[in-house]
Amino acid sequence: MYISKVKLDNWRNFKSVDVDFTHRIFVVGPNASGKSNLLDVIRFLRDIVKQAGGFQYAVEERGGVSKIRCLAARRHPDVGIEVHLSENPAQEPEWIYRLVFKHSGGGIIKNQAVIVEEKVWNKKQKRWVLERNNKSPKEDSDTLKFTHLEQPTSNKEFREVYRFLQEIQYLNIVPQLVRDADSYMLSANKEDYHGRNLLDKISKTAKNTRDAYIRRINEVLKIAVPQLEELQFITDKKGTPHLEAIYTHWRARGALQQEAQFSDGTLRLIGFMWALLDGQETILLEEPELYLHTAIIKQLPEFISKLQRRKNRIRQVIITTHSYDLLTEGIGADEVVLLETTPEGTLARRGDCVEQIKQYLEAGFSMAEAVIPASAPKDIDKLQQIKIGD
Repeated sequence: MYISKVKLDNWRNFKSVDVDFTHRIFVVGPNASGKSNLLDVIRFLRDIVKQAGGFQYAVEERGGVSKIRCLAARRHPDVGIEVHLSENPAQEPEWIYRLVFKHSGGGIIKNQAVIVEEKVWNKKQKRWVLERNNKSPKEDSDTLKFTHLEQPTSNKEFREVYRFLQEIQYLNIVPQLVRDADSYMLSANKEDYHGRNLLDKISKTAKNTRDAYIRRINEVLKIAVPQLEELQFITDKKGTPHLEAIYTHWRARGALQQEAQFSDGTLRLIGFMWALLDGQETILLEEPELYLHTAIIKQLPEFISKLQRRKNRIRQVIITTHSYDLLTEGIGADEVVLLETTPEGTLARRGDCVEQIKQYLEAGFSMAEAVIPASAPKDIDKLQQIKIGD
């Protein structure tokens, strides 16, 4: 399955969103427009169902309802999330999950989130298999603190939704954290979205699978980083995992290096590759082009497309980006979501619903030429007019 539609009410930057997704989506927009926040709504649902997570945990991790609710909400305090999960884009969704919540508490009463509505639609049964709301006599202030989605005793009829959301992955590699071997012990067995536990994930992968993935990564490194050879996974005497490779130079045998000596781009590329190889459900990637050479970036869309199609299925990849090079070739108008800032919050529209983008593409321009100017700050040219110093 994949996420085929996202509908939002009062979520962070977004007062209202209703946007369709395909199997590969590039989210493009100005700085502070909400690219990461659009991905975060998917992470929010993932946090609800993950081990040691839950609805209250997901809200608290984001600073409470007051930090989540859109500033343009005004008199409408409810935050609404609806996702559609589909097998086939030509058919109606298999599942629809809807959650609406608001703030409760204040003063001596603990600040918490309470559920206003929770619903689940199932295509096979052609009905809402779950319908909850805060008006029901079956609900009270305690039951409305927890979603049925997070409770195994309550989500039996829609366990498929629960499992799908559990398998969602998010990655935004920070090379400095991967290099910090001392931080490994701090992050072991914990979820860390910035790469601190990348080596921990690799170490917990079955050896045969791990070796197969590293072989494929080595094939890419031979082309993208030719001076780095024979990438391997090892564990030191303390039990700390490492990536190790030979860095070729004037010496005949080269020099053995570990991740602490790898470049930022190399670590980002390895993490990016591992994330795409490891798993089958939706994956969220923040600006995978960072630290990479332009020539590599231009190849990423086609490369992603090939890695998506494995084991007789297509894995959904949702990417945020600012990169002109990433959007240069092979991307359809239905694969781009353009964010546009307004005084009433950020708008999110798919590329094939934006007339300006369609006109550019029909005239023979690339997706980058159509989208990047539309996402740039309106008065960016005035930057050159600013006088600095005397």
